[in-house]
Amino acid sequence: MERIVLLTWMLLCLFVASARTQKALPEGVLNCCEGDVLFLLDSSGSVSSYEHSRLLSFLSDVLLPFSLGEDQVRVGLLQVGTQPKVEFDFGTHHSQTSLQGALRNIRPLRGDTNTVEALRIASESVLRPGTPGGSRKGLPRVLVWLTDGVKPGDVTGPMAALRDEGVAVLVVSTGHGNYQVLRDVVTHPTDRHLYFVDIDDLSIITEDLRNAIIEIIRAERMTARDISTNSATLQWRPVLTGLNGFYEIRFGPAPTGGAGSGSGGPGTSPSVGGGQYQRFTQSADSSTARLTGLKPDTTYVATLTPESNEQAFNTLSVTFTTKPGELWSILGSSSVRINWGPLQPDRVISYYIEYSTLPSGKLSAVTVSGTQNSTVLRNLQPDSTYLITVSARHSSGTERAMSVKVCTEEVTPALSDLQLTTVGSDSVQVDWRGSGSGLRGYWLTWEDQQNSVSAQLSTMYLPPESLSTRLSHLPPLARVCVSPIYRTARGDGLCCTAQFHSG
Repeated sequence: MERIVLLTWMLLCLFVASARTQKALPEGVLNCCEGDVLFLLDSSGSVSSYEHSRLLSFLSDVLLPFSLGEDQVRVGLLQVGTQPKVEFDFGTHHSQTSLQGALRNIRPLRGDTNTVEALRIASESVLRPGTPGGSRKGLPRVLVWLTDGVKPGDVTGPMAALRDEGVAVLVVSTGHGNYQVLRDVVTHPTDRHLYFVDIDDLSIITEDLRNAIIEIIRAERMTARDISTNSATLQWRPVLTGLNGFYEIRFGPAPTGGAGSGSGGPGTSPSVGGGQYQRFTQSADSSTARLTGLKPDTTYVATLTPESNEQAFNTLSVTFTTKPGELWSILGSSSVRINWGPLQPDRVISYYIEYSTLPSGKLSAVTVSGTQNSTVLRNLQPDSTYLITVSARHSSGTERAMSVKVCTEEVTPALSDLQLTTVGSDSVQVDWRGSGSGLRGYWLTWEDQQNSVSAQLSTMYLPPESLSTRLSHLPPLARVCVSPIYRTARGDGLCCTAQFHSG
């Protein structure tokens, strides 16, 4: 009879343990986060065996949904007694099976509440990046202090030092004393990081504490980058590395009224609008995927589902909006042709083009049909910088705008007249006429036209007020050219040949 009762009791225990382990996990926790969380557990003589057991059970429930590992969440436990003890550091447990088993086998230390020494150990080893079993560099660090609030010691200074180093401090107190001390040590905001609760009511704050930790260590697991008018790249942390499995990716236009450009957090899965989505898979060792064939100025939702028989992961999502199109121009001195695209006549009613000289010129505007993707802006000022904005007016009532800065070309009139008059046997009088408000001078060149192989080119610059000059010691057949010079370019010049005759 005793054997039957004992066997029944063992089976009941196994059933309860199995049911506790397999209970539904909260949404949005698996694969949500990346960071190192150290629990500072009061295990001194003021904490009874029952209270110690309840605190460990509470820890088990808080941590059960998290994905553990090098690319996920890592957990450490430091018990507080006369001689504080690191039960396990961040490098010890990489699975929930290992962690939950360790939590069930921990025994209290007893003795005094030497929290100050425990904080020294935490600061110098467990929470210090780069030390064996310590935290990872560049990732969030969290210290969760579980205490009964009895004689915690002078912890204000050590806690402040940890916060100054970037460690987020949270406190759960099962006593109701020392409120002022505990309020001063937690990271703001106090209402989300400080909890007072009776030992038998810990379950009330399980979800709140877990969410507070998630808020600190939440990782941007998937983002959209390199977004253009018709493509985008998805990037995610390779959570399947080392596992058998694949990533399933779905993407399509967001439902009407979808969010703007941005990235969705873990646990949020905006639906792909109208069922018109595309689907493909990527290997377990990949971390990027290129989406192509997208429509411009369209909001898309992409979802990523890691599939593996070895571990469960939640679906990740991101929402982004493709660029509205390209805008470019063909320039002139008094007119500019503006082109944009691609055309979207089914969505765009008209285009509104505004333009003005910078920095504060008169604003002009013109409207063109939604079936056009170019227009010519005329009567512009030469050699000026314009800001041109094209706004697409959609049938939905929304507007999308594109802007570009263009500089009109400078007017560079050609030389209007050039005359050469020979003087003697090797000199010539050069006269010309030029015009233009931006004239900076004239450039003269001459060379021997008969001997093009060995002839040397001679040059001369003259100021803008000069309209004549005399050149001497010219070869018998000299070609003389004069060109007007402007701020940005050289205008078209004229050339004449001076012929000298013996005698």
